[in-house]
Amino acid sequence: MPNITPEQMRFWSPSVRELEPYVPGEQPKIQNLLKLNTNENPYPPSPKVVAAVQAVLENSADALRLYPDPDASALKQAIAKQQNVAVENVFVGNGSDEVLAHIYKAFFVRDEPILSPDISYSFYPVYSQFFAVNSKQIALNEDFEIDIADYKQANGGVIIANPNAPTSIALPLTKIEELLVANPDRVVVIDEAYVDFGAESAVTLVEKYDNLVVCQTTSKSRSLAGLRVGFAIAQPHLIAALEAVKNSFNSYPIDRFAIAAAVASFEDQAYFEAQNQKVIASRDKLTAQLTNLGFKVLPSKANFIFATLPSNDAGELASKLREQGIIVRYFNKPRINQFLRITIGTDEQNQRLVDTLKNDILG
Repeated sequence: MPNITPEQMRFWSPSVRELEPYVPGEQPKIQNLLKLNTNENPYPPSPKVVAAVQAVLENSADALRLYPDPDASALKQAIAKQQNVAVENVFVGNGSDEVLAHIYKAFFVRDEPILSPDISYSFYPVYSQFFAVNSKQIALNEDFEIDIADYKQANGGVIIANPNAPTSIALPLTKIEELLVANPDRVVVIDEAYVDFGAESAVTLVEKYDNLVVCQTTSKSRSLAGLRVGFAIAQPHLIAALEAVKNSFNSYPIDRFAIAAAVASFEDQAYFEAQNQKVIASRDKLTAQLTNLGFKVLPSKANFIFATLPSNDAGELASKLREQGIIVRYFNKPRINQFLRITIGTDEQNQRLVDTLKNDILG
């Protein structure tokens, strides 16, 4: 952001002056860079995705001249089929960040505080500030785990990332159900951006619990971060609230190319599963390699790991890796400032990371 003077800020709304915006992971333009900092999938999307986009381009006159389907009906149907739910249970948006923003507006603007972990997705406190939501952060335990007992208190709603970010640790479905039972009169949101890499999805609980919203994305496990498609699954009365918010904000959040690409991805389940298994296998291999180098790696169910090397400062490690053309995510925040979040790459990319640590940094 450029330097703005107080005089220039007189045009800003008072609430905007106080905002502390979310800072996305760096997207540098450096040759031969190994980018392991933003949890993008190292593999391309299904070939059927590319074919679907090309098919839209072949009809580019209408594809660009006409508005897309405001309801994204074909996409909702594809998601519903893949998730084994009814179309009425599906809401879609321009990436899961937009879906989460609508969730905050639809359910969390209350007098009671919204509960979320103190170490979690850093957009949550931004949304709370943006929507003037009263929030309360609950400390993770000493093992960086969410303790459901801490969420059995008066609140205006609960939001938890599962697997959590940046810790990568996942709660079992039994704990999610315990959370839902403990908060029957408040909406509980389970943010499952990384669920496809080995965690249990709470979608199977949607039919049973009328206070559950499950949010997912196509950015990670479906390799569509560049197209921005997210979705929520919940009972119809909750979906209706999200549709009301969406149609009061932007009636056409997903363009024709994104709809076509996402539909094709959901229809190619075999490719989706095969690529995810490759990421999981690479994650487990990298975890073992880093452990052998002396790292402590938290148990991951995501497409990244959260690791610390007790003998070295994490910030210095991140800087030294960058000098070697490898970027990982470092959070200079209390409790986690000695950890690095490392996205899982291909086996070749992961090996470059390990070799660089072993030969050029740790000696």
